[in-house]
Amino acid sequence: MIKDKGLSSILHSVMSNSATVIQDRYYPRWHLAPVAGLLNDPNGFSFDGEYYHLFYQWNPLSCEHKNKCWGHWRSKDLIHWHHQPIALLPDEVYDKDGCYSGSAVIYNEKLTLCYTGNVKFENGDRTAWQCLAVENKQGSFDKLGPVLDLPEGYTGHVRDPKIWQYKANWYMVLGAQNLNKQGKVLLYISSDLNQWCLIGELAGSYIGGLDDAGYMWECPDLFELEKHFILLTCPQGIKKEEERFLNSHPSAYLIGQFSYETLQFQHGPLIELDAGFEFYAPQTTLANGRRLLFGWMGVPDGDEMHQPTIVNGWIHQMTCPRELSIKKGKLYQQPIKELEQLRQNPQYWQGIADHIDSIDYFNVELAIELEVSTLFSIYFSDTMELSINNHQAILKRRSFKNGEWKYRYWSHSVKKLQILVDSSSVEIFFNEGEGVMSSRFFPSEKMTITFSGKNNISLTAWQLSDSIVN
Repeated sequence: MIKDKGLSSILHSVMSNSATVIQDRYYPRWHLAPVAGLLNDPNGFSFDGEYYHLFYQWNPLSCEHKNKCWGHWRSKDLIHWHHQPIALLPDEVYDKDGCYSGSAVIYNEKLTLCYTGNVKFENGDRTAWQCLAVENKQGSFDKLGPVLDLPEGYTGHVRDPKIWQYKANWYMVLGAQNLNKQGKVLLYISSDLNQWCLIGELAGSYIGGLDDAGYMWECPDLFELEKHFILLTCPQGIKKEEERFLNSHPSAYLIGQFSYETLQFQHGPLIELDAGFEFYAPQTTLANGRRLLFGWMGVPDGDEMHQPTIVNGWIHQMTCPRELSIKKGKLYQQPIKELEQLRQNPQYWQGIADHIDSIDYFNVELAIELEVSTLFSIYFSDTMELSINNHQAILKRRSFKNGEWKYRYWSHSVKKLQILVDSSSVEIFFNEGEGVMSSRFFPSEKMTITFSGKNNISLTAWQLSDSIVN
């Protein structure tokens, strides 16, 4: 629990560490990242008509998964972000072991947060409360306390409320684990955000045609998109396949139809949302008719604690903001158009890939068009390689832990690539967003990008200007 002295500890941590963080060559130049400590899930991603708000799980005191607060950024354009007062501290009996993830809505003309208060007991048990907090005139938040306790039939792993309004009612999806250690998403309804009625299990293991799909479903997010309904989720414990769901904890989605009359969700199979090494806990918002997404470029319980930035007192970053769409019944993700404002100094090449000059700087965007049967590779220093063949993209990267090569796959034909590179991250968009791979990487040698292949390609490269939070 962080009490009053926690504020001075946080301030000291930020002041003493910020100069070191900014000078770290791996610190992002245009992605959002912590000024100190550990960042994880995006929270409360919302738009109030003037500002975009992005809250985030943050341990400002160390690079450990503890002391979880809510940090807060806001922006008018999704490019230039500004620090806001810390939104939530774990300083009450109902959230003493962490202010866990949740969402934000406008209620009674005030920005209102709904989050999970995490409580752990000495015997190893735990419980969870779903809590509210309301923005005050100073820009911080006043806690209103719990509005929902642990539902009967579930373990203490119930968390991550995502709230939205439809007509006169409010709805909540909530990640959960039942007493048989099966992952579920629960659906609630309310007229006032304070009194909630459990409708039942919306999705999860052994529901809607799924078999065993993991022991805990985290970070649910249900929304309508172009006459389809999408449920984003993070199914912990789902069985790894030969080329899918290879991260310690993956992100996935279900696509189908949800009825506000029957409150039932009919859907197809689980589909991996991002096939890269680091992507988790995505959250969306609706703003000016667009469905936008941020994800955490990290994965819990992997080899994250071997990342080299820990030496400099920080770890993890967000993805770039993305816009979602539906094409041919599939969910597409693309970088938001606003990111084009960062482009400068364009360079163009067309010809045999082997003959293209290397790029000796990062913070770059690449747009590449390939011939149908192209065999093509991109090398990111000595650390990571993307290889394209006739039917598949393969991303390999050296393990942070022992330097061994690890692999991720996107098994479709690739015609177009859009690649966004920052100081220590790569986001690869295939075929205008049909597939995505998001990954961190930390080259030990000079940062260079080189190309290999015997076929013709078309390449445009832009340097990307900095967009530092202030």
